Amino acid sequence: MQTGFIAVGIGLMAEPEVMSLAAETAEQAGFHSIWAPEHIVLLDRYASRYPYSADGKFPSPNMQVEILDPFAALTFIAAQTKTIRLGTGICLVPERNPLTTAKEVATLDKLSGGRFDFGVGIGWLEEEFTALGIPWPRRAARTREYLHVMKKLWTEEETAFEGEFCSFPSVRSYPKPVQKPHPPIIFGGESEPALKRAGEVGDGWFGMNVSVADAKTKITKVKEYARAAGRNPDTLQISISPGMGTALTRDDLKRAQDAGVHQLIVGSFPADLQAVKDDMSRLAEQIVAPAANL
Repeated sequence: MQTGFIAVGIGLMAEPEVMSLAAETAEQAGFHSIWAPEHIVLLDRYASRYPYSADGKFPSPNMQVEILDPFAALTFIAAQTKTIRLGTGICLVPERNPLTTAKEVATLDKLSGGRFDFGVGIGWLEEEFTALGIPWPRRAARTREYLHVMKKLWTEEETAFEGEFCSFPSVRSYPKPVQKPHPPIIFGGESEPALKRAGEVGDGWFGMNVSVADAKTKITKVKEYARAAGRNPDTLQISISPGMGTALTRDDLKRAQDAGVHQLIVGSFPADLQAVKDDMSRLAEQIVAPAANL
């Protein structure tokens, strides 16, 4: 079983020297992947519920936290690494123009030598959509259409499209991604509709704050949706993150693997450069090496 690291491009991990250290250390320690989140804007006042905390609040003590554009952050990391895979964790697809996003994905995949995993989601912060002038309703349908458009742009020499959310005449979009037919599309989200999206149109699923105990049930549902859509569920890449700082025993790792998890994504919010080294060393010893040797 493989291990990924989250999150770069946010907070202290948005500082260039810290990102460099984290990426290089993660690669040397044997991490399989490294992930960057996305928010275009945050707001001091919002009614939307953050899905990954008990109180429904974004975990930053204030909304002045730095969050880099994930494609820029991962391109920066790609230039300093050789083997580690690079993932958006996650890209807010319905907030973006699909032609622009298709270009960014293909560019990053080309510059990284085919190391990009396209983690995607529909978003949780309605107020962010409002600020961007993007309708909140039907954002799931918008996401599906945008991904369909991107797949066409990545695989066709010339593309025209007429849809509910996006229309354009015949265009050419280059470069094409290095990975064929395109980088893996990994759906985030833990709700029933999110699991359905992952199974029906994704190349994998990334469950955030999913315990080892809950993983099997959710993975089974993703695979059932894939099978019902006429897809081979065994081709899906399954990743879960049990949550920042969650202690995992070797038995936990084995149970995750038996449940169908291909990759455990762990992480930390280090306070300084030394903490980056210490956290990476600890995670490599406690998670990376044991998971690889199951």
